[in-house]
Amino acid sequence: MLRHAPRIAQIEPFHVMRILEEARRMEAAGREVIHLEVGEPDFPTPPLIIEAGMRALAEGKTFYTGAAGLPALREAIAGFYQSRFGLDIDPARIIVTPGASGALQLILALLVGRDDEVLLTDPGYPCNRHLVSLLEGKPVNIPVDADSRFQLTPAHIEQYCTPKTVAALVASPANPTGTVLEPAEIAALAAACRQRGSALIVDEIYQGLVYDRPHETALAVADDIFVVNSFSKFFQMTGWRLGWLVAPPEHIPALEKLAQNLFLAAPTPAQHAALAAFHPDTLALLELRRQTLDQRRQCLAARLTELGFILPASSQGAFYLWADVSAFTRDAADLAERLLREQGVAVTPGLDFGTDDRRHQYLRFAYTKDIAIINKSCELIATMLANYRSAPIP
Repeated sequence: MLRHAPRIAQIEPFHVMRILEEARRMEAAGREVIHLEVGEPDFPTPPLIIEAGMRALAEGKTFYTGAAGLPALREAIAGFYQSRFGLDIDPARIIVTPGASGALQLILALLVGRDDEVLLTDPGYPCNRHLVSLLEGKPVNIPVDADSRFQLTPAHIEQYCTPKTVAALVASPANPTGTVLEPAEIAALAAACRQRGSALIVDEIYQGLVYDRPHETALAVADDIFVVNSFSKFFQMTGWRLGWLVAPPEHIPALEKLAQNLFLAAPTPAQHAALAAFHPDTLALLELRRQTLDQRRQCLAARLTELGFILPASSQGAFYLWADVSAFTRDAADLAERLLREQGVAVTPGLDFGTDDRRHQYLRFAYTKDIAIINKSCELIATMLANYRSAPIP
């Protein structure tokens, strides 16, 4: 039998996939399931983007682009930074990638050697630490809590940085907590990394999906950082698999060389489709959808709080609530499985996002369904919790 590479043992499966697979089996058997576990909204891709993609296919625009992406799209992305944030970003600093995951792979492949360390939040998006492991680096999972809004601080950089630390990776808005870093906090993190000869990588894939605050980018306060972004979340192009990165200019030749070897180029029809993402009509539609998500956020947060869940930090962005379930159970994964099995409500257990014992304390709820469905799900959750008043969930 062939031997697997040692790195495979360091990469964990998504626990939520077990929830999703069971949900699909239940649906196939005729059960109704409410999906609050999936990290994508229920909105379809905006019409102008679909039309642009279909037009590109009809016109035979299916051949490779350059490894860094379609020049017109790189210019359009730069134009978006100018119109939304007032920033002059050279299109030459932008590389279009197969999803934000492709962008992060390029940056980590550039920076991480064997046994090099990358500082990460715990809880945080699990693929980030797994990508570091894939490159034979060492993910340093730093426990964060509500005191820092589940974000890294300069004090964390000082405490955990070693001569082997090559980068710190933060997300704003963050998955699974929905918290946002303030511009001054990003500037301080960049300074702390710079002082120690490390890079700061900022994941902005939920940029645009922010509430009760202005739209911001880390590039406004630091020019020597790496920024990852995506057409998936705000632009609602998840299945198109398209993202981008912005890097300091001196790193672009090496990143482009990596892109040539890792994936050659991002999908050509998707790149042509994404040109329509910045059309005023598309942006107006996306703003209406952002407002809808905000209404869902407020509704779900209020209902969960009424039920006794604790929301330790305000969700300011993305479309997630990070809920403490310790009032009901010491095993959030068991609660997630029971919610699905007994009430047909699918949520994500904290096991996917953390590495210490606190992960058993949390569930992630995605407010990616309309308010009527959210209200129905909360009624079902209330029913299940009521059933355990005399026999508490373990």
